[in-house]
Amino acid sequence: MKKGLTLVFFCFGLLGVLAQVAKETNLIADGNELHQEEAYSKAEAEYRKALSINNINAKAQHNLGNALYRSKDFDQANQRYFETQKNSQTKEEKHLAFHNMGNGFMQQKMYEKAVEAYKNALRNNPTDEETRYNYALAKELLEKQKQEEEQQDQNQDQQDQQDQQDDQNEKDDDSEGDKEEKPSDDGQEGDEKEDKKDQEEKDEKGKDDKEKDDPKKPKDDKKEGDQKQQPPPRKPGQISPEQVKSLLEAMNQQEKNVQDKVNAEKVQGVPVKTKKDW
Repeated sequence: MKKGLTLVFFCFGLLGVLAQVAKETNLIADGNELHQEEAYSKAEAEYRKALSINNINAKAQHNLGNALYRSKDFDQANQRYFETQKNSQTKEEKHLAFHNMGNGFMQQKMYEKAVEAYKNALRNNPTDEETRYNYALAKELLEKQKQEEEQQDQNQDQQDQQDQQDDQNEKDDDSEGDKEEKPSDDGQEGDEKEDKKDQEEKDEKGKDDKEKDDPKKPKDDKKEGDQKQQPPPRKPGQISPEQVKSLLEAMNQQEKNVQDKVNAEKVQGVPVKTKKDW
């Protein structure tokens, strides 16, 4: 009697499991049809229903990843591919999961992760030419990306150095400005020299004023002029220039008178002509 009851319960359990499997299969099939029609959101909903029944269904996870990939939700798609390869029973399923994971990383330009994904795909299927091509392309893009990053780092370092140099130059300029504004010992010495010079000028001015007030002491610049204006003293018995001039004029007048007298006598002794020349 007990054996019969056990058999009945086992049959009901088996029928329930088969019913769930059938439902999963139908949901996945419906999702596949919607995926073919490019109704990716609706297909995603059917795959999620299947996973709600069996969350380790590798086919439902993989197809859900494909629907998310088509919707350009690459992060969520790669998470589904990762779960797929964990729950897959065959190398071919693992190969497809890693291959599509690599495609998702390529879309995000995460080339280093793409290289690792394709590498894992080739471990599960070394003969797949498409995976091999994608692997080589990812390596090439990764190398180019590294070179660009290195160049950017160098440019940034140069810019940082230039900024530091500019900051230092600005600080130096500010320091020079402070030095010029700050009074120094040389400035004090210059002030003392200026004060001394002013005092000397005041003393000299006072000296000049004193000389002006003292009639007994003429200035040096007038002494020489006064000597030039005063005539030299005559020696005793010496004739002055005015007297010499008067004597010369008198002698000239006397000589003229004598000459006029001689000429008059010559005229009187010459006979007058009476015959006309015509």
